[in-house]
Amino acid sequence: MAGAKEIRTKIKSVQSTQKITRAMEMVAASKMRSAQKRMNAARPYAYKIRDVIGHLAQAEIKITNPFLEERELKKIGYIVVSSDRGLCGGLNNNLFKAIVKDMEATEAEGIENEICTIGSKASGFFNSINANVVSHTAQIGDKPTVEQLIGIVKVMLDKYRDGSIDKLVISYNRFENTMTQAPTLETILPLVPNEEEIRSYPWEYEFEPNAEEVLEYLLCRYIESLVYQCVVENAACEQSARMVAMKSASDNAGDIIDDLQLIYNKARQAAITQEIAEIVGGAAAV
Repeated sequence: MAGAKEIRTKIKSVQSTQKITRAMEMVAASKMRSAQKRMNAARPYAYKIRDVIGHLAQAEIKITNPFLEERELKKIGYIVVSSDRGLCGGLNNNLFKAIVKDMEATEAEGIENEICTIGSKASGFFNSINANVVSHTAQIGDKPTVEQLIGIVKVMLDKYRDGSIDKLVISYNRFENTMTQAPTLETILPLVPNEEEIRSYPWEYEFEPNAEEVLEYLLCRYIESLVYQCVVENAACEQSARMVAMKSASDNAGDIIDDLQLIYNKARQAAITQEIAEIVGGAAAV
């Protein structure tokens, strides 16, 4: 029965693991619902301020701002949004692969890269490949706020304003549904007006105190809101991916338990058969 005893121990071990993964699945499901609420609450403001900025950039008055200037690409800045914890399937790795692919394509053209990371996983990955990480923040929790992101956003805005970088890209996982999270790279700066919209409707505004100050303030708020939207969307993706991964782990644990139970039954049956054969053989010898 030694073999059966070992198998029984393995079954108990897998059952303990299954209890943990089921608990983590339920926790992730609860956090996912909260994250989706924050994501949906942040979207209207982000979309509206994006429209306002687009209209201001398309106004007939000539406004000069470094955030609106297209430059020759010499260096690109990436803001990478990731999770602080793992156990969420390939969520982070899929995003990192997309970023590395884009970076390799730009480096082949002689364009340099700088990276700003949000989340421990992004920091660990890009430091491991010796990427040029210029700023980092982590442990922003399950309920991120704009205040937690202002500092790291300002670092990249200052670099764009003084010409250290010529393009700013944010990369995150876009939430499509519970089962699908899409790695996304989106250009933040420069903000390029839509020429078709300008021709179809020339926006006119009156500014107080002046157009430059208003646009400067709104552009900063726009970028902060966009980064915040990406962070809360990535958080919803993280909890969805973790829930799916833990459900898959629980299901796999159930399959392993079934297989081990079958092996255990066979081993127990073989041991009983051997004992009966020994008894019968001993009785015949007597």
